[in-house]
Amino acid sequence: MDLGVTEREIDGVTVVVVAGEVDLTTAPRLREALVRHVTAACPSVVADLGAVQFLDSTGLGVLVGVLKRCRTFGGGLHLVVTRPRVRQVFELTGLTTVLPLH
Repeated sequence: MDLGVTEREIDGVTVVVVAGEVDLTTAPRLREALVRHVTAACPSVVADLGAVQFLDSTGLGVLVGVLKRCRTFGGGLHLVVTRPRVRQVFELTGLTTVLPLH
């Protein structure tokens, strides 16, 4: 399955809406979409993963890397996760302690 990525701005915050599967082949596209928006002037970004059906360790690595970049500029990465299967990946890995899920 392919990865769909759309971007929009809400109240000055970039929201990257992701759909499909985040895996070894699609993770670089997700990284590019998120990193492009993380700057000193706008250090926070929201990744809406509500339409993500699958997320592997490569995708988790991308999100942790983007979080580190956000924190470098004093910001943060916030995730919208609505699918129980995807939420479970974050819970099992313990990433819910460092990545805010909404």
